[in-house]
Amino acid sequence: MYLITDTASSGLTHIEAVRMAISAGIKIIQLREKLLSKKDIYKEALAIRTLTLRYNVTFIVNDHIDIALAVDADGVHLGQDDMPVKEARKIIGRRKIIGVSTHSLKQALDAEASGADYIGFGPIFKTATKDVGKPKGIASLKKISEQIKIPIAAIGGISHDNARKVLNNGADAIAVASGILSGDIKENVKRFLASCQ
Repeated sequence: MYLITDTASSGLTHIEAVRMAISAGIKIIQLREKLLSKKDIYKEALAIRTLTLRYNVTFIVNDHIDIALAVDADGVHLGQDDMPVKEARKIIGRRKIIGVSTHSLKQALDAEASGADYIGFGPIFKTATKDVGKPKGIASLKKISEQIKIPIAAIGGISHDNARKVLNNGADAIAVASGILSGDIKENVKRFLASCQ
């Protein structure tokens, strides 16, 4: 299970939300920030990296390869409009993780062929966190899982009520923002983790 940061969902700073999520058992954090300046994103990333190192939590930076390298994050997550994976790999190296957001079988196959370590696929269900189009559904997730070998992090509208169904249909992990960050973060994480057992 992995948390994607979103200050709009929690009303907290990234570091406050991350601290609570880690204390409740989250093992992967992705810093996604679209509104701050690059300098401020760097500061947030540095603070989160310090925390993730202390608690042995994997840290991924969304979009910003330079910031991921500057704070020695474990990897970077790229969107369809970001730098191609092969070019990112030249910059970030073989030891770092590269994930790619995908919304179709073709994009998933392309990401795998280009050397991505994992894909994010979705939205599985309707989501208010990010406008990424029509939900893809469980059937699409299952089809993709049967055709690629790299791990799939399913995203979009996943709740503790449907998390097990998502995992049972091909997802290796679930990526969640508002489902964890809206309300009591620690309680939300505990409910998700319990539903994923």
